[in-house]
Amino acid sequence: MAFWLVKSEPEDWSWDDQCGVATEPWTGVRNHQAQKNMRAMSLGDDVFFYHSGKAREIVGICRVAKDPYPDPTDDSGKFCLVDLAQVKPVNIPVKLADIKAVPELAHLALVRQARLSVMPIDEPSWSLLCRMAGLS
Repeated sequence: MAFWLVKSEPEDWSWDDQCGVATEPWTGVRNHQAQKNMRAMSLGDDVFFYHSGKAREIVGICRVAKDPYPDPTDDSGKFCLVDLAQVKPVNIPVKLADIKAVPELAHLALVRQARLSVMPIDEPSWSLLCRMAGLS
């Protein structure tokens, strides 16, 4: 099992929106590095749901509900989707400022590559972020 983080503008697709559906295809990802990360996702992987924009915080946990598959809106065949299912909200939203304040998390793409929308999270960082979110 691997761990991930996906970003969404809450005005476009929020945690509340995610909670209102059984599963949702993770659409709109056109950055090639983010696509590479999505292709590496597998059924059952856990995913932090992060509100980008002004909020900048982890607000929930999802699970990959369907392995990567071709994006039906992409005529070029270059892009894929995964389906995500909500698992649970975090007890304490984890703000980006708090993440940046922890030296053990400085290596994360969330800190180093602000515009990347799909990224891996290593297991020690996942555990630390879960503790910060009140999920230990």
